[in-house]
Amino acid sequence: MKILIIQQRYGIGDMVIFLPYIHAISKKFNTPISLLCKESSKATDILGEDKHVREIIILDKEKDGLSGFFKLSNELKKRSFDKVFIFNSSLRYNLIAKFSGIKSVHQYPLFRSKDNIVLSAKIFTENEIDQIVSTEPNLEIGSKKNNYDSNFKHICLGISASGPTKRWDINNYIKLCRELIKTNKCKFYIAAGKNDIDLINKFKNSDVGKNCETFEKFTIKETLPIIKNCDCYIGSDTGFAHLAVGLGIKALTLFMDSPVMAYGKYSKRMTVVEPEGEKDSTTHNTLGKDKISFKEVLAKTNQILN
Repeated sequence: MKILIIQQRYGIGDMVIFLPYIHAISKKFNTPISLLCKESSKATDILGEDKHVREIIILDKEKDGLSGFFKLSNELKKRSFDKVFIFNSSLRYNLIAKFSGIKSVHQYPLFRSKDNIVLSAKIFTENEIDQIVSTEPNLEIGSKKNNYDSNFKHICLGISASGPTKRWDINNYIKLCRELIKTNKCKFYIAAGKNDIDLINKFKNSDVGKNCETFEKFTIKETLPIIKNCDCYIGSDTGFAHLAVGLGIKALTLFMDSPVMAYGKYSKRMTVVEPEGEKDSTTHNTLGKDKISFKEVLAKTNQILN
């Protein structure tokens, strides 16, 4: 049986969140699946060694619009899929599936209003396969955990974010690291890319920057074994936070301007910090980056490390 799963959300975090449902469908039908997704999800990097994924089909710009509709339909038709599971309520993908000749189409209800992405995916999958599915993701990367120096605490710092309203000030991270090295030997891994070079350099040039590695020259795939060997992740609600959770690492995730109930509650490995005055209520337009309690971040970091 050939099965297609369509998960068209943009983010790395989204792809990690959907992993339990991808795996559950693969296990139910005892076959690896084909995954249709956007390049920005970095599925090629993070799922390249996942035994539940047969192939990844990228949704590029050529598959947009009317011409893209027929191009994608024809591409899927050549693969002769038996079933498709569509993790959205789009009429476009419903029609593409039918134009592709897929007879068994399973999809969210069409034209539904937006809701919690985790609950929607969980309910949909459980109804389709008639099994309870855990929301805990398991990111398979093939490589085993290395023997990093156990005399050190290895800490991944997510200093960047998708926008300035979701980014804790870099000086707070430097201050946090100053406090941590008072009681622990620490090595820091700076989870940020080429676009964050100013932030990276500020950290590297600080008094705590001498014992750090940075990710700006690494692909996402190259960062995975590094994150897997860390004791914890501390930082913004970014793809790196969700990768850490998927790799079995505890993550202290700072929610300043994104929906905590959707992205911060699906895993027991994730502990959240919200702006002062918020409790399970942070969402888009909370604009709370200046209301994150440094004392709370430090206390929860020490709890995780010790």
